[in-house]
Amino acid sequence: MRIPPSTALVAVLLLLLLPVRAAGTDAGPLLARIKAVRGEGAGNAEAARAWQELVRLGPEALLPTLAAMDGADAIARNWLRAATDAIAEKAFVARQLSATDLEAFVLKRTHSGAARRIAYEWLVRLDPKAPARLLPRLLDDPGAELRRDAVAVVLDEAKTLAVKGDKEKAVAAYRRAFDAARDDDQVEAAAKGLQERGVKADLTAHYGAVRRWLLATPFDNTGEKGYQTVYSPEKGVDPSAVCKGKDGAEVRWVVHTTAEVRGLVDLNAVLGKRKNTVAYAWTVIDSPREQRVQVRSGCNTAVKIFLNGRPVFGREEYHHGLSMDQHVGAGTLKPGRNEILVKVCQNNQLEPWAQDWKFMLRLCDDLGGAIPFRVVDNGGPAEKNRGGR
Repeated sequence: MRIPPSTALVAVLLLLLLPVRAAGTDAGPLLARIKAVRGEGAGNAEAARAWQELVRLGPEALLPTLAAMDGADAIARNWLRAATDAIAEKAFVARQLSATDLEAFVLKRTHSGAARRIAYEWLVRLDPKAPARLLPRLLDDPGAELRRDAVAVVLDEAKTLAVKGDKEKAVAAYRRAFDAARDDDQVEAAAKGLQERGVKADLTAHYGAVRRWLLATPFDNTGEKGYQTVYSPEKGVDPSAVCKGKDGAEVRWVVHTTAEVRGLVDLNAVLGKRKNTVAYAWTVIDSPREQRVQVRSGCNTAVKIFLNGRPVFGREEYHHGLSMDQHVGAGTLKPGRNEILVKVCQNNQLEPWAQDWKFMLRLCDDLGGAIPFRVVDNGGPAEKNRGGR
């Protein structure tokens, strides 16, 4: 395990200054003070004192400190990670670190993935055989950190089988890796391994990408005013209606299905290259049940996303590049019909890098796995996404 040099140095220096503390002191109040720290330095002094007291407690405070990472914000997690490393390093040197306790913590899936990953790293230092024992059980882990390690093992297994010429077992391993993978690089590696052996990998279904939309433009974005302006699609969409658009233009909804497997829609290619313009994309999702959903999108210009008429994400910034999952909103799908509306703005910049006008969107769980849904009511037969992997 690699400990950031700055973290390790601070921990060692502080440890040298810390007197021995009697066992049995409750870590709870100290952890609460650390978790109360806020941005711009608020609570830092109290957190620093609590950090020193916490580290003095020694090994008995290790698991409570890891558990305190559950639900902690990024600032508090940094403090808790530093405390964990300081406590664990001292216990490791003194041979007071318990592999049994660490393994039990790793296997308790209700704890945060980040905390369990830290516990796993210390466990591996104590027991180098732990990965072979644990990772096969973590392929469906709810934490992205440990799942990634488990998928990596299966990908290595698939590559080894492929080199040996055992196509059937290699395909099975690549399929296990593909179904479990959530990080794009691992998904791509597994998909490539399958496709090279003549097996189709359905990336659209795996990602939960939405590929069919009704599109409408132009609406006015002169002076970048369109982002804040509520145009008629935001008041409700009638696919057969003719809307009044920019400079009095008649705006009709156009059905579009993108061939790109991740759902990338090039608005310039579909609607014509436009400037100072707002476009809308609308679709209807049928959900088999009520379910939490992350609406993940990529867009290189200003964008707003609405789920059933309520905004779930917005970013008013132009020409910042595009990548999958750069924007994440959250909401709840109702059983049955759900509407998704995406507002994509384009300004008047003329630089070559400011010409793209694209977006993509997918529906997934908190870990990035596709959820079950189907796209309906947008000018074609229903398109089902099986999700649930």
